[in-house]
Amino acid sequence: MMTTTLQIDIGVCTFRRPELADTLRSLASLAVPESATIRAIVADNDATPSARALVELLRPEMPFEIIYVHCPASNISIARNACLDHSTGDFLAFIDDDETASEDWLLRLLETAHATGADAVLGPVRAHYGPSAPAWMRRGDFHSTLPVWVKGEIRTGYTCNALLKREAPALLGRRFKLTLGKSGGEDTDFFTGMHGAGGSIAFAPEAWVHEPVPQQRASLSWLLKRRFRSGQTHGRLLAEKANGLRRFLNIALATAKSAYCGFAAAVFFPSPVRRYRHGLRAILHAGVVSGLLGHEQLEQYGAREVISP
Repeated sequence: MMTTTLQIDIGVCTFRRPELADTLRSLASLAVPESATIRAIVADNDATPSARALVELLRPEMPFEIIYVHCPASNISIARNACLDHSTGDFLAFIDDDETASEDWLLRLLETAHATGADAVLGPVRAHYGPSAPAWMRRGDFHSTLPVWVKGEIRTGYTCNALLKREAPALLGRRFKLTLGKSGGEDTDFFTGMHGAGGSIAFAPEAWVHEPVPQQRASLSWLLKRRFRSGQTHGRLLAEKANGLRRFLNIALATAKSAYCGFAAAVFFPSPVRRYRHGLRAILHAGVVSGLLGHEQLEQYGAREVISP
């Protein structure tokens, strides 16, 4: 058990989401070490301070301080950087504004950080589907989030469930790129850069957060767009490290992988889960080719309904 005094900031970037209320209430119920001080940073990315009223309404319910930061407009990297700028804690955690944290979420992240000495710790995101979601989607669980392991290590990450050691050398001065703030992939870029600078990433398998899948995301078209955009981000990162022949070889490899996965999708056509899983992998690798060729990235984020308290 950790006995030193800790200050932990929790960053929540938001843009017109009424679900922010559920997120903050879940944070209010967190179990934390007695020696820890918790503070939430709500970074409102709307052009107008639309989340301010909701934050003020909930402030009396919170057992910790909430800092509200208005950081327009409609670029998620601006909001993420605002959390970095306003954090003064030993650790900075991130959770999305449509997620809820399990009671021991922060404890599990902190335990893993303490046990491993990692500069960043990721936790899993469990997707919850509504009754209107296709049966194949619910069976295959296409929206939950887990880290990707490559040769026994995690080389990149995500901000929907993460804990950062603020003073880690690989994180000092690191920023989320504004050029990726509308397309997405800014978190992949951030963690990839951190790892490349010698930072280590660990995984806390019991540090669950929960995310309902709204109807507009419970569709094949949304998954296709998301996978293609993810592939574009990976391809752009590969392109930064490779020129000439190496880039050509990367394009050839990604093209071959896309074709293979497309063929596998056809082979497994009678099985919807396997068909769509392989098909989405084919689209992912097609996105890698697009990123390697320098094509403009898709914009993933759109406007949402304005919050009303």
